[in-house]
Amino acid sequence: MALSKVEICGVNTSRLPLLSEAEKAELFRRIRQGDREAREQCIRGNLRLVLSVIKRFSGSNENVDDLFQIGCIGLMKAIDNFNTELEVKFSTYAVPMIIGEIRRYLRDNNAIRVSRSLRETAYKALYTKDAYVKKNLREPTINEIAQEIGISREDIVYAMDAIQSPMSLYDPVYSEGGDTLYVMDQISDKKNKEERWVESIALAEALRRLNERERNIITMRYYEGKTQMEVAEEIGISQAQVSRLEKSALGNMRNYLR
Repeated sequence: MALSKVEICGVNTSRLPLLSEAEKAELFRRIRQGDREAREQCIRGNLRLVLSVIKRFSGSNENVDDLFQIGCIGLMKAIDNFNTELEVKFSTYAVPMIIGEIRRYLRDNNAIRVSRSLRETAYKALYTKDAYVKKNLREPTINEIAQEIGISREDIVYAMDAIQSPMSLYDPVYSEGGDTLYVMDQISDKKNKEERWVESIALAEALRRLNERERNIITMRYYEGKTQMEVAEEIGISQAQVSRLEKSALGNMRNYLR
């Protein structure tokens, strides 16, 4: 895939516009009112996201124009479904959707299909897992499944991964008391936790203004990279409560930083 191309699908990638956060907010306000021109401007203003995502697939043999077009579909879906009340950056919401759209395209159109034997291995593993849970009231490990069906754990992992569909970070896990918990709330952020928080003295000051419980939750979630479930277990409250307290604390910090 040649990513050195300046023009992709008739778009000069060297001259892609860049929207400010204020411009994005205004465009989304107009989009919610049915302004189609605002939607087109929002698409053009976020094409850099699509370009950055398709670079991750540079190892594939797919045509860059095709990937760009598929990525644009993901971008449009993100624009149409973005909830400005989530108080997250649009790019944070859009990138997983663009990636998911491209992955679905690659899986559906890849010349190398998932073989029948691979699917059979995966289905055997799923059947064995369900039977094990009913008998032992707990989920088996990969090693236990491998021993049960006589297939190496590596082959089982590979087969299970081959039949999986991409999942968005914003797919809901469950709701409790009106608070929805998303996939991203279940994932530790080991790589970016310091890059996003420690660099700012203002953030440290905002953190100090929180009460002790909120400060502990924010510290464990964003400095230590723990999941909401891990935080809940450590301080002895439910995950839904952690979610509510985290959102409240982030809102207080955001208000201080404005």
